[in-house]
Amino acid sequence: MIKDKIYKIAINEEHINLKKIAMIIGIVIIVMGFIAITVNCIQLIQQEKVYRQYEAQLITLAKEEEEKQAERERKRQERIPKLTEEGRKNIENIYHSETKRVFLTFDDGPSTVTPKILDILSQEDIKATFFVLGSRVETSPETVKRIYEEGHYLANHGYSHIYSKIYESPQMVLEEFNRCNEAVRTAIGVPEYHSHLFRFPGGLPGGKYAEIKLQAKELLAQNDILHIDWNALTGDAETTKPTIEFEMQRIKDTVSNKSSVVILMHDAQAKAVTAEALPQIISWLRENGYEFKNFYDIIK
Repeated sequence: MIKDKIYKIAINEEHINLKKIAMIIGIVIIVMGFIAITVNCIQLIQQEKVYRQYEAQLITLAKEEEEKQAERERKRQERIPKLTEEGRKNIENIYHSETKRVFLTFDDGPSTVTPKILDILSQEDIKATFFVLGSRVETSPETVKRIYEEGHYLANHGYSHIYSKIYESPQMVLEEFNRCNEAVRTAIGVPEYHSHLFRFPGGLPGGKYAEIKLQAKELLAQNDILHIDWNALTGDAETTKPTIEFEMQRIKDTVSNKSSVVILMHDAQAKAVTAEALPQIISWLRENGYEFKNFYDIIK
């Protein structure tokens, strides 16, 4: 009997111990599960936080890139001339100004002389206007692109510079303009570029082709193309071997006491002396109170 009781007690104690063990194991499992869930929740929260930070960074970067693209487009558009009524009036009144101003203009380039001129203009912080020839643009596109990217005005001097060809008819003048304009567009990589500004080879007034020029002037105007001549010059096309002294004297004589001056110069291959004279020309103009302008200030 006693043994049976002892045996039953032992069995009961063993049963109780098993329950305790099972309970402890259950509690441990529950605790571990809770810990696992808690850790997982913490990880999810951290991952969500990291994701939100990453998302915010992406949004910020996208916004910054959008702003940069908008700024690049704004600057790109600034370099594409927009002809307005104000611009037309400005051209009509180009030789009249309340203050002293000067436009440096270069014809017949680009050539190997042009980079030298660009270096000087960059050093002097001056923007000029280049009346380029389409045939020369096609042989020196990198120079044309530099002219454009450095903020100078790319205007149009026709394609060939062969008078008998250009002035065959008014329509041929327009075709020369268009061909040159297309060459410029290709060189600078801006398909919508249009200078709206033409300089007749030899100038507009008089000469053998005077009547054709006048008719061409009207045809160009109908196509939103203005023209400009000059009222001062260096004389670098007046002689085959101009000197710095000669060009300086011609500048002084032709600028005289004018308030608004458009100076004719050339950056053709044979005009290296013009590049050599340019620092002195700029210095003299500054000493006489002239402010330097280009045609971005006129065609708006």
